[in-house]
Amino acid sequence: MLEIPMFSGRVPTKDTALLVIDMQKAFMDPALSMGQSGTDITPLRDAIDGCVRAAAAARAAKVPVIFTRFVYAKSMRDFPVHRRERNARRIDLRSLGEGQDEIDILPELAPRPDEIVIDKSRPSSFYGTRLEPILTSAGIRNLVICGVTTSICVETTVRDAGQRDYWTFVLRDAVAEIDPGRNHYALFNMSWSFAEVTETGTLMSSWQSAGS
Repeated sequence: MLEIPMFSGRVPTKDTALLVIDMQKAFMDPALSMGQSGTDITPLRDAIDGCVRAAAAARAAKVPVIFTRFVYAKSMRDFPVHRRERNARRIDLRSLGEGQDEIDILPELAPRPDEIVIDKSRPSSFYGTRLEPILTSAGIRNLVICGVTTSICVETTVRDAGQRDYWTFVLRDAVAEIDPGRNHYALFNMSWSFAEVTETGTLMSSWQSAGS
């Protein structure tokens, strides 16, 4: 496999936010709709520990934490038209449908009352959401990104962030994908042109020293 270039410099705290993507019950519990529809989602749990560490580091360093959730309308009317036949089982289950408990963020990552949660119904955290106005109003120009899945919602968000000139960092040990090959090449692709790939250890060292 192609080697992923790793960023080992300091991750800034100034004008920075941590974006935690779609760390929801539905993507982590095989008994819920994603698992019921026939997808082995157990590899996605590999992102949990890294996301928990990243959120703790951000809060300690007073870096804003922003969460996203993948949520469809109760009627599932906004489920992608070209994917409906292939995903008929998910539609029947109202997978990620508004009002379902499974759309909630994991308890170990529960957003604090002052932290923003953004709902989206497409992979990019920017598409059709209030994320960009929120970042602009807060003067955020750097994004640290973690969550799932690496090759879909994370990579799509990272590409959109890169094209908007955000300095973007992806935490390699705080993202996960269903297939290890897809995970590797998504990280490689992001590192090539859109983001710095780093790890939670580098993040924590940078932010601990910044807060000391």
